[in-house]
Order: sequence, then structure tokens, then C-alpha cells
Amino acid sequence: MTKQAIRVEKLNKHFGKGDTFVDVIHDASFVVNKGELVALVAPSGAGKTTLLMMLGCVDEPNSGQIWLGDEKVYDDKWLTKETRKIRREKIGFIFQAHYLIPFLNIIDNLTLLPQANGTSDEDAKKKARELLKYFDIADKEKSMPTQLSGGQNQRVAIARALANNPQIILADEPTAALDTERSIDVVKMLKKIALEQDVAIVMVTHDERMLQYCDKVLKIENRAVVVEKVIV
Repeated sequence: MTKQAIRVEKLNKHFGKGDTFVDVIHDASFVVNKGELVALVAPSGAGKTTLLMMLGCVDEPNSGQIWLGDEKVYDDKWLTKETRKIRREKIGFIFQAHYLIPFLNIIDNLTLLPQANGTSDEDAKKKARELLKYFDIADKEKSMPTQLSGGQNQRVAIARALANNPQIILADEPTAALDTERSIDVVKMLKKIALEQDVAIVMVTHDERMLQYCDKVLKIENRAVVVEKVIV
């Protein structure tokens, strides 16, 4: 069985025309394997989130190829009209803010997506309770988001990203709102998840102190080329 979770070949993304043309991602080619925590770094405005959203089948590239697992999902165009289905079934998202639904308790926040995918209420709650136990917040399942600390809410947000058993987790600066100690805790947690759950995690970060916990670093240089670098 292949370890490939994401494969990108000659991916391109630009904005504007003529004098306003900006080549953001140019001929990017890289592979992210299952079990890897990969950092995506670049200066502000250089296209980190754009690349992440292309991998997440949210933002459409201009050309190139994308594979998610063994499935080719993009080849100069989306190969399916059901990109939303791909996102629901294969990808988990984590953002800077936790974006928990404030009027739902914690376990209902975790079961919402699996139930939308057709998972039974019983199975969704079983999975949610396993995740809450894994993140050491099992006693918070009936709590509301406002009753939890910032760090606890981010744990719930990470648990929610795992609730649909994704192959890939895309995290857009998940530690931006946290202090250094909590940031390190979250990144170590993501590393543990990548290994134990055998998922690929791509994490946008501006904090170079987090890179030591990652397996690879993808850098966007000169607003054009994505270069893969391996942390030794």
C-alpha cells in the first residue's frame, strides 16, 4: 500500500492579468507521505494559504496535477464535480481560530460532520468520545466552547478535524493565537497524531521554532517555486 498522501506535479497558480499579473505558485512538485508532519513556510502574502487551499480542493489551480492518496483529483481541471465530497471524506481542516459552533456543546461539535457524511449518531458519538479521551478532555463533552480555555478549544478543533477519519489534515497557522508553550504542545500533538493515526499533516506556520518538530519543510520562495526541504 502506498504511503503517498499528497502528490503535486507542476502546480501553478496566478492572479491578475497584464500589469497586475502575479505568479504565486509556479511549477510546484512535491510529495507528502502518511505519517508526516510537514511545515509550509513563506513570507506573508507569498501564497501559503493559497497552496493549502488548493491541496484542500477549495481554491482551483490554473494548471498542474494533484493526487490525494492514489486518487488523481486535479489535472488542469477538477476531475470531479464533487470537490465538497472529497473535502468531507478525505480532509480535515484546522484554522487559527477554533471556529467551534458556540451554541453546540463539545460532543455535538465533533459529531456534526460525521453525521452529515451519513455516520449514525451512535457511531459518531463513539468516535467523538474516543477522540476526547485521546486529547485528555473526555470530561468536557457536555461543556460549551465558552466554558473551555483557548488551549482546550484548540484541542477540540483538532479532534473535530479527525472526526471523519481523514487521510490528510491541513492546518492554517494553528498556533498563531497561542503562547510559545501551548504552541509547542499543539505541534507535538500534531506530530503524535501523524504517527499514530498514519495521516499526513501540512501545517502553515510563521514560527521557525516549530520546524524542529516537523519531518519536512516546504518553502515558497520568490512567490513562485515550492522547494522541499528535509529537517535532519
